[in-house]
Amino acid sequence: MLVPAIAAAGAIVVAVIGYVATSRNDRRRREAEAQLSHTERQLEELYGPLAFLVIEGRRTFIDLLDSLNRAFVFRERRPLSDEDLKTWLFWAENDLMPRNQKIEEILMTKTHLIEGDHMPAVYEAFLDHHNSWKINHQRWKADGTEYGWHSKTQWPAEFEEDVLMTFRLLKARHALLLGETSGAQRAVAAEVDRIG
Repeated sequence: MLVPAIAAAGAIVVAVIGYVATSRNDRRRREAEAQLSHTERQLEELYGPLAFLVIEGRRTFIDLLDSLNRAFVFRERRPLSDEDLKTWLFWAENDLMPRNQKIEEILMTKTHLIEGDHMPAVYEAFLDHHNSWKINHQRWKADGTEYGWHSKTQWPAEFEEDVLMTFRLLKARHALLLGETSGAQRAVAAEVDRIG
């Protein structure tokens, strides 16, 4: 009678330990899956599109400088000729401003996906740059009020760096989480097979 009771108690202990281990592994798997899902959304809806727009903007700005035969548009001492101003305004209205508008829309609708617990200062600097330029340009289009043909604030190069750095960080996290998630799933499956 004692041997069957000990065997039954042992089986219960093994089952409880198995249940605890399986529950712990299952919880870890769910947490990894939730992190993976959030990271995928960040990449798909925010940082992927922002990175694409930043990279595209870098290339087209180099093309603009080549067209103007300048190293900078407004930092040089020589003013823009009428022909250069026409080129600049064409680029501004058909490339730079529309891209900035897309970036603003993405940031405005996807703030919940921004990495960290606050809006980075460089994102605010981007918005200052974009909004200053946009409103002055719209006023010029509406009533002819000339302005300096650019934003009152410099383009924040740190914005590009932050977007691309965060994109790379999230891609690395995504790869790691894919490994962790599949590893957790294998651990749960192994535990279920062991218990049986």
